[in-house]
Amino acid sequence: MAMPVTESNDRQPIRFDNSYAGLPGPFFAHAKPTAVCDPSFIALNEPLAEQLGIDIAWLAGQSGLQMLCGNEIARGSEPIAIAYAGHQFGNFVPQLGDGRAHLIGEVVSVDGLRHDLQLKGSGPTVFSRGGDGRAWLGPVLREYLVSEAMHALGVPTTRSLAAVATGESVYRERALPGAILTRVARAHIRVGTFEYFHARQDIESLRILTDYAIARLQPMDGSDLNSARDLLDFVIHSQAHLIASWMGIGFIHGVMNTDNVSIVGETIDYGPCAFMDAYLPSKKFSFIDQGGRYAYGCQPSIGLWNMTCLADALLPLLADDKEQALTLAEESLKRFSTLFENAWLKVFRAKLGLTKTRGRDATLVNEFLTLLADHG
Repeated sequence: MAMPVTESNDRQPIRFDNSYAGLPGPFFAHAKPTAVCDPSFIALNEPLAEQLGIDIAWLAGQSGLQMLCGNEIARGSEPIAIAYAGHQFGNFVPQLGDGRAHLIGEVVSVDGLRHDLQLKGSGPTVFSRGGDGRAWLGPVLREYLVSEAMHALGVPTTRSLAAVATGESVYRERALPGAILTRVARAHIRVGTFEYFHARQDIESLRILTDYAIARLQPMDGSDLNSARDLLDFVIHSQAHLIASWMGIGFIHGVMNTDNVSIVGETIDYGPCAFMDAYLPSKKFSFIDQGGRYAYGCQPSIGLWNMTCLADALLPLLADDKEQALTLAEESLKRFSTLFENAWLKVFRAKLGLTKTRGRDATLVNEFLTLLADHG
C-alpha cells in the first residue's frame, strides 16, 4: 500500500501526513483531545524535534504548547484513537483501543522514515471503558526518562518528544498533578491490532492491515517484504533481538501484553517497569503480576507466546489451506528461540569482553549469572 508524502509549504512548522487515518472505519475512531486549563512545559526534546523536521521555535512557543496539550489542532493534524485487542496477563480482551491517547498525526523525519505523534493522557475516547482518559505527572515523567534512557543505551524504543503539565488535578486514590506525554513511534501497530480483526473474523480488514503494516515496515527493514509470512518473520526477528537487548541491561517490562507489543520492534508502554539493581531472574515489577508471568527470566518465553498470538491472528493470510498455514506458522515460530539465543549471547559476550566466539560461551555466561543470583 503506497503512502506518498503530501506536499507542504516549507514554512509550515510541522508537516503532518496521516496515512493511518486513511484506513477504513473499523481501524479507528475520530477523537479530539480534551482541553486543559493551564498548560506549561515540563520538558521538550529539541534534538528529537529537529530529527523529525519540526520547527523548534514554533514547538517551544505557545502554538506548539497548545498542540502538545491538546487544546488546539495544528494544521494538517487529524486526531484519532486506534482500535486494538489484546491478551492481558494471558486473558484475551476483544476490544481495548486508545482509551487515553490520541494519535494526532504522522510526520516523515529527515531520514525519510514515518513516525506517529501520539498524546498520552489527553482525555477519554470511545475506547476508554469508563476511564477519565488522563495521566498524572509520575507516569509521564517515568516514560519520558526511561524511553530516552533506553534510546541512549541502544535499545529500540518509542521516544518522548514532550512532557506538559495540564494545570489540572487527576483523581486516583488522591488528587495528583495532571500531565500529557507526546510519544513518538515508528508506528502504533501492535500484535493486538491484528488480534482485533482476527477475533471479529474480519479477514478483509486483516488483509488491509497486513498490507499497510508491510508498507510501513519496508523502508525500515530494507528488505523485500511481500506477504503475511514475511511480516510474521520480521516481527519474530525484531522481538527476539529487542528482548535480548532489554535483558542485557537488566530491564524488566512489567506488562508484556500483546497490546503492548509493537510490530516494528520498539519497546512500547513504560507502565510498571524497572532496571534491576541486583540480578534475580524471578524479579518482577508489577503489583498486578502476582504469579510473575512477566518476571525478568520469563521474558523470552513470553516473547514467543506473544509471537504465537500474532501467528494465530495471521493464519487466514498465510495460506488458503489451514494445515499448510499452521505448518508455515510453526516453522516461523521455531526460529524465535535460536534468534533470541544468538542475540542474547552476542549481548552478553560484549558485556563480558569475550572477543572470540567459543563453544562454551553460553555456559560461561550462565555460570556467571548464577553467581550473581546466588550472591545478590
